[in-house]
Amino acid sequence: MNKIVEEIRVLLSSPQNIVITHHYNADADALGSSLALFHYLVSRGHKCSVVSPNSMPDFLQWMPAAYKVLKFDDQKNEVVKAIDKAKIIFCLDFNNFSRTKGLAPYLQKSSAKKILIDHHLNPEKTFDIGISKPSKSSTCEIIYDLINDLDDNGMIHIDIAQCLYAGAMTDTGNFRFSNTTSSVHLMVADLIKKGLNPSLVSQAIFDNYQENRLRFLGYILTDKMLLFPEYHSAIIAVSQEELNRYKINNGETEGIVNYPLSIKNIIFSAFISERDNEIRMSFRSKGDFNVNLFARNYFNGGGHLNASGGRSEESIADTIKNIKEALIDNKKILKQCYLDLQ
Repeated sequence: MNKIVEEIRVLLSSPQNIVITHHYNADADALGSSLALFHYLVSRGHKCSVVSPNSMPDFLQWMPAAYKVLKFDDQKNEVVKAIDKAKIIFCLDFNNFSRTKGLAPYLQKSSAKKILIDHHLNPEKTFDIGISKPSKSSTCEIIYDLINDLDDNGMIHIDIAQCLYAGAMTDTGNFRFSNTTSSVHLMVADLIKKGLNPSLVSQAIFDNYQENRLRFLGYILTDKMLLFPEYHSAIIAVSQEELNRYKINNGETEGIVNYPLSIKNIIFSAFISERDNEIRMSFRSKGDFNVNLFARNYFNGGGHLNASGGRSEESIADTIKNIKEALIDNKKILKQCYLDLQ
């Protein structure tokens, strides 16, 4: 890893044109890591553009410099120009170019040096330089480590601190998930020393929704949540019509998949949503039930031990049926993982 850091140090030793990008449907870790790195690199004299494959959810627009982010779906020409000029492209919080959707071909054909910084399992070997640390809580934590490894901890100002905290906080489920390590707590302690107010970031993310989102949450928990006690599992599925009825935008379903895990005896949760003519799935688990393997084996996806995603080309009804069949296949494993938690 020291060799990789030294390679990056050399690349950043003189001012460069740099693009920073992340996965489609950015969450707080994707956008937070991108903007934290943006602020750091600008402070070092580099010319940087943050490029997002599509528009970001409203509850993340508070992040410092979020208004400067170029959105590929709305500003394609500006994005392509920025990529064409770039000498370095930082690829954050994804490890497969397909995660950037329509942006992928432009990133792949670019002659710029491509640097992967990510914490998901099984990265593609298509990047020039790669920092892949699945043991880390978030990509934001890896960015924090990189700044430290470059001997620039003193350059972490309040804007960087807020962005880093947002990603680490959300990717650890408010520091509840098993990826909440001593290193992430040490990072947060350092950020607080630098002036971070954690409660303000928490309020900006979690207390910033419209009324319709809360009513939507009530509707799906009452009418759409299916429980399967024999598999210690739950499934929530919502259609495009239901999302439209409650005016739910991209990103506003973030975190809903975690709600069933608060039910006693439930250790696996799936959230299925229909949007833009495709079926997307989020999987979460407690204990040792590996939803990364679950997603890879059944739903063309992947991620982490306790958090992953997948996709389906079938209807919602057929997708629910397929998940039920996968639960049957994994009944013994789910039972043992449940018993291990008792």
